[in-house]
Amino acid sequence: MPSPLNRTFSVAPMLDWTDRHYRYFARLMSTQALLYTEMVTTGAILHGKGDYLEYNEEEHPLALQLGGSNPDDLAACARLAEARGYDEVNLNVGCPSDRVQNGRFGACLMAEPKLVAECVDAMRQQVSIPVTVKTRIGIDEQDSYDFLTDFIDIVAAAGCDTFIIHARKAWLQGLSPKENREIPPLDYDRVYQLKQDYPQLSISINGGVTSIDAAKTHLERLDGVMVGREAYQNPFILAEVDSALCGKTSPVHSREEVIGKLLPYIGKHLEQGGRLNHISRHIIGLYQGIPGSRAWRRHLSENAHKPGAGIEVIENALKAMAESRL
Repeated sequence: MPSPLNRTFSVAPMLDWTDRHYRYFARLMSTQALLYTEMVTTGAILHGKGDYLEYNEEEHPLALQLGGSNPDDLAACARLAEARGYDEVNLNVGCPSDRVQNGRFGACLMAEPKLVAECVDAMRQQVSIPVTVKTRIGIDEQDSYDFLTDFIDIVAAAGCDTFIIHARKAWLQGLSPKENREIPPLDYDRVYQLKQDYPQLSISINGGVTSIDAAKTHLERLDGVMVGREAYQNPFILAEVDSALCGKTSPVHSREEVIGKLLPYIGKHLEQGGRLNHISRHIIGLYQGIPGSRAWRRHLSENAHKPGAGIEVIENALKAMAESRL
């Protein structure tokens, strides 16, 4: 049976964006959204000097996305993730960057479904938390529906019952990761067909979702919706998730409530020697579409990075926004 985690709405793993500070911020607006870490490579976890598994307890439910293709290394990382309290381990089979391909992981693994199945099996042997896969609908010229279903068949046979499908194929040659987010056309119907043909699997869709209404449309056909850039660039969309999609009461009613709840966290971060812009960069889009938002963004961008910048920068950004409306 698919895992019991609520997959109705999730925030996509995004490199350099969905760090622990963003995830804490996101959780202030939605208690129900499933949050994902940035992709972390097995090499970083096993051999890096930093703590790549650090997170705030408030972030749960939280999934760790791993990048790698060595079954033993992935199994070791999954075991560490479960010991640290993560709620899910997700294997990246979707990232198209050259650097990722050179490491033999990401979207290029779609061409090696048996290896992906070995990786899934190795992780599942070590942990009781869900092991899931995020993938594309195809790669390069291998973009037929049969190619996709062959991949699903082999990986599902290894025990993976949950797939997050980015509804674009990946061009591994000639396009940058940024271009791969926009140029290959979205094919939502292919993901819908996948769910119809594999009703026993949990299928979530990712790619191009920019509103709660769009999410509702997808949820009529699928088990979950994963939102990436919109949840980062227009984060207050998360305040609608609990009530509009999950039948729960939203934890906040205004952007000002979000700021009020975030300030103590920022204060603690500063006391521990952190810099304001480690967190403020994630909240620049909080007032997107609201009168005065430009003044808010400008004040944060110009002042939060300065040495010694403190909570007063946030407070002054609010004042600048209010004054710009007069």
